Amino acid sequence: MKLKSIVRIAVLALPLLFSSCSVVNGIFKKSKKEKPMIEQRQTTDFVNQVRDNQQTNKFVTSKVKFSVEVGPQKITLTGNLKMRRNDVIRLQLMAFGFVEAGRLEFTKDYVLIMDRINKQYLKAPYRQIDFLRNSGLNFYALQALFWNELFKPNEGSEAVALAKDNKEGKGNFTTVESGDDMIINLEDGKMDYSWLTSKNTALIRMANILYKDRFNGNTQLNWDYSDYDVFGRKMFPKKHQITLTTPDKEVKLGMTLNYLGNDTDWDARTEVSNKYREVTVDEILRRFMAL
Repeated sequence: MKLKSIVRIAVLALPLLFSSCSVVNGIFKKSKKEKPMIEQRQTTDFVNQVRDNQQTNKFVTSKVKFSVEVGPQKITLTGNLKMRRNDVIRLQLMAFGFVEAGRLEFTKDYVLIMDRINKQYLKAPYRQIDFLRNSGLNFYALQALFWNELFKPNEGSEAVALAKDNKEGKGNFTTVESGDDMIINLEDGKMDYSWLTSKNTALIRMANILYKDRFNGNTQLNWDYSDYDVFGRKMFPKKHQITLTTPDKEVKLGMTLNYLGNDTDWDARTEVSNKYREVTVDEILRRFMAL
């Protein structure tokens, strides 16, 4: 496969993971050995243990090795991840190891997708991207997924801090023991959010987001974490596996972080040249489905 075709697939696949998905099967399957729902005070205590594992660094930067699978096609590329807490998340996709081919940038106000190969871009507020809007994934929720943290949908950066005042009921965390793991659940209307965590370390090993739609089919995003290493004073996962399945295609993005750091010497916003043509989400999705 030609390099340009490989990069094109990757540039289209990365944004799709965060813009639209439709899935038929759930990821979390409750163990037959599950214990009954634990008391709410225990739930609150455990949720706060998980929260205590959050990074204290304001910046997280790293070289990244990407593996992208779109149906039968699998490619591997390199890139960079740059994040500043409560401000921006940026993924850069590189060709030949030094030429930037694509960029995906999340800020508090918009999502920016740049295809540098074809000189085109998409810049849109979260409410214009169906999956993000329907699933309650604003910037802070996406940040929590990248930073390996809990979140509450459609709430700001201090949402999880409210867990200390958690009371049993709709829209609040509940927990279920399952062997050596603890499953943290949060139901919000048609949305189910689940985090698989270790009872011993209170580290999140998997996050799952399910949008229930009996007419059009369920929507689901699954995010696995592994290979934890000390970063600052906390543990941080160096391997992320994000899975999206549609009725027609399955997309998998693997991210392996190398040389974790807290570099601060980079611009937090990308300026788009007037040489780029603006496209729509629908156009990107049509191109992706034609691959």
